[in-house]
Amino acid sequence: MELKPITRDGIPAALQKAERYRLLNDSSAAESICLDILRVEPESQSALVTLLLSITDQFGEEQSDGVHRAREVLPRLKDDYKRAYYAGIICERRAKAQLHRAALGAAEVAAEWFHEAMTWYERAEALRPAGNDEAILRWNTCVRLLGRHEPSGGSIPPEYEPALEE
Repeated sequence: MELKPITRDGIPAALQKAERYRLLNDSSAAESICLDILRVEPESQSALVTLLLSITDQFGEEQSDGVHRAREVLPRLKDDYKRAYYAGIICERRAKAQLHRAALGAAEVAAEWFHEAMTWYERAEALRPAGNDEAILRWNTCVRLLGRHEPSGGSIPPEYEPALEE
C-alpha cells in the first residue's frame, strides 16, 4: 500500500493534532503525523522537534532502535542550541526509560545516560538564547534523578547467575 500525501494547507492542523496525540500518550500516531508533514515540508522545524519528542516518548515501550531514530532527526535541526538541547533530551529520556525497567544494573546504565544528557545540556547552555534556561532546568533534573537513583557501585553482584532458558 502507498501512503497518501497530506496537503500543504493541512500542515498547521496536522501539527496541532500531532501535539494532541503526544499529550494523549499516543506517540506512535504523533510520529506518523510528523512523518506525513515532513513528506510535504521536509524542513519543518516544528514537525522535526515533535517527531523527535514523539520517538523519545516511546522509549518506555520499546527497546529497539528508538535512540537511533531520534538521533537521526538531530542533524536536520537548523539551530545549534536545539541540536544540543534535544540531544540531551534523547539521553535523559533514555535514562528514565531504563530506570522504569528496573532490571539488574538499570541504575548504572541510567546513570551513564544521565551523564551524557548533562554533557549535552552544558553545551546547550553555552549556546542558549538570552533568558532561555531550559538546558539548566533539564541539567538540574538529571542531577536530582541521579541523586535519587544512585547506582549501587557494582553493576552485577558476583553471586549472580543468569537463568538459562531450556
